[in-house]
Amino acid sequence: MSAVQAAGVPVPFGRRLAEAMVARGPLCVGIDPHPGLLSAWDLPLSAAGVERFARTVVEAVGPSVAAVKPQSAFFEVFGSAGIAVLERVLADCRDVGTLSVLDAKRGDIGSTMAAYATAYLTGDGPLAADSLTVSPFLGFGSLAPAVEAALASGRGLFVLALTSNPEGPQVQHAVDESGRTVAATIAAQAAEINVGADPLGSIGLVVGATIGSTDVDLAAVNGPLLAPGLGAQGATAEDLQRVFGDARRNVLATSSRDVLQHGPSVGGLRDAAARVVEQVRAAVGS
Repeated sequence: MSAVQAAGVPVPFGRRLAEAMVARGPLCVGIDPHPGLLSAWDLPLSAAGVERFARTVVEAVGPSVAAVKPQSAFFEVFGSAGIAVLERVLADCRDVGTLSVLDAKRGDIGSTMAAYATAYLTGDGPLAADSLTVSPFLGFGSLAPAVEAALASGRGLFVLALTSNPEGPQVQHAVDESGRTVAATIAAQAAEINVGADPLGSIGLVVGATIGSTDVDLAAVNGPLLAPGLGAQGATAEDLQRVFGDARRNVLATSSRDVLQHGPSVGGLRDAAARVVEQVRAAVGS
């Protein structure tokens, strides 16, 4: 579904994503053209190699998965040439009708955050994506320009909350004077923005599928839950049930290497994505 209705009114990202998850399955395929995968695909470690890799992934899985997630860093490493490739990849996503989750983890304050919001979340600019990953660890309120831009333009955010890296808990599990963890506070603030949204709000969270059990009320967020870690990072489809519980129908599971290792064959990538979609559907009951 387009971000803009015929009458010019933005369709909320949460609604567009929910419809895509029902129609295509709750899977987001990561586009991570790191050196090891480029080598495995017999592609050069260059902007040209990244372009061949990334655009092949979109060609293969874009028409059949809910979303794809380009990791901005792997494009940025090649400077302006890499950014130009990222622009073309985002345009490809729009052309094939798959939602884009730009994994850039931006987080800043004031006019700088507003500039990021303008670049990634407004208009039809070359880096405009359907959604953006952001960091709230300068305070959730620092994300206000991005929240406002996303909601105004029918786009979404995925806010880091419970990440699977081993360093994450020292910040995310820290407890305030009321006894609430940082992660729980982030989830509650996202939930406030999503109140009344149907079927899903547009402000989601990033919650690693490998984190184990959590006492954060993820169902109350009423937003999409981007769940990295499926496959090569060790999480199984069954882990989605254990981690997300009653919120599992809001999960957008991400898989990168388990799909990407089947390239450069377009058919191989498409078949691999279809297998993962069915595994995730079975796990979350969608």
